[in-house]
Amino acid sequence: MIEYSPFWKTLKLSQETTYTLINKHHISSSIIDKLRNNKPLNTTTINDLCRILNCDICEIARYIPSDTDQPL
Repeated sequence: MIEYSPFWKTLKLSQETTYTLINKHHISSSIIDKLRNNKPLNTTTINDLCRILNCDICEIARYIPSDTDQPL
């Protein structure tokens, strides 16, 4: 499972807020909702968040093994 708790820590340490992500950087509110609920995001969105927050991908998301992961 990919989860986004690192994003929330990174956001808190930055000068950005969910408001500025939505209104200044044009990140949709549905993306914010996906981050809140650990729903899948595409890599373009993750790239945009890394650029905006000037951070590495590990500061946005992390992988946690889960029994509900899809089998290979």
